[in-house]
Amino acid sequence: MDPAISRERLSALLAAAAGRRIAVVGDAMLDVYLRGDVDRISPEAPVPVVRVRERKLALGGAANVANNVAALGAVPELVAAVGNEGYAGHELRRMLDESGSSSRGLVDVARPTTMKTRVIARAQQVVRIDEEEDADLTGPEVAAVLDAVRRAVAEADAVVLEDYNKGVLVPAVITQSIAWARERGVPVIVDPKYRNFFSYRGASVFKPNRRELESALGAAVDLEHPAALLDTFARLGVEHLLLTLSERGMALVSSRGDVQRVETTAREVYDPVGAGDTVTAYLAVMLAAGATAWEAAVIANYAAGVEVGKPGAATVTAEELLEAFDAHAEHAAAASG
Repeated sequence: MDPAISRERLSALLAAAAGRRIAVVGDAMLDVYLRGDVDRISPEAPVPVVRVRERKLALGGAANVANNVAALGAVPELVAAVGNEGYAGHELRRMLDESGSSSRGLVDVARPTTMKTRVIARAQQVVRIDEEEDADLTGPEVAAVLDAVRRAVAEADAVVLEDYNKGVLVPAVITQSIAWARERGVPVIVDPKYRNFFSYRGASVFKPNRRELESALGAAVDLEHPAALLDTFARLGVEHLLLTLSERGMALVSSRGDVQRVETTAREVYDPVGAGDTVTAYLAVMLAAGATAWEAAVIANYAAGVEVGKPGAATVTAEELLEAFDAHAEHAAAASG
């Protein structure tokens, strides 16, 4: 069993999560999955012809974080820019309503809602088609987002900033969101991208993957010598760095230079899409429920292990997480006995 947390503590935190309010600010998108078969090559070009047998929609990006928050029994309020006309915007709103996420913070903008369409044949992705405009929001659109952020943060127990470089998290939105959260003393969890990587000063947990961090720093990250990361913390200005390491799990680094490793619990990786969103959602809800940063990271790691065993962007419930915890404990006991 993982010594970082007992089952009793895990159960107590999951129970405390119910009703916690989480403000999720960032880039929402609609994921479309077209699944089918390939029997021939097109006569028009040397490409496969996919005969679509199934069409599935899923919430993506910040909307997927909100969906995972709701699946855990907490109350998400998503602040995002949604196209005021068109298929993707309509479906995104409908699915958010069905998931239990408040639509109060959705801001109508004169641009299409980001939509990613994945064509899959025989369990292999053939192509992905992105339909979007990713320039930064400006003027009245930024003002409308800030109004929505202020309302959401005023009632939140934690704040998530979910950045996919699609234009919502401009510097003014980032700095003001963190300032309002700090005024209320609630944690801020950041899933960054390269465009504003060093704009999140004051965040509680900053969660890039290793490639993103090394690209931003222009240098390799040496987790074996954590003192070398102190300059990184000075540049970032955050309390904790949660570095996701793919199949190697995660590493939680504090501003003091302490490094705690979280080994992966995934037994089978079917599809990694959406795992990062699940981790972000669980971090926010667990911190809102009273977990330490280390406890939140351990629990989020279990959730990621469940999510990657599902196709596409998926949610993870409290019941599924407890089942994964129990299975991991049984496996560890068998291995040691």
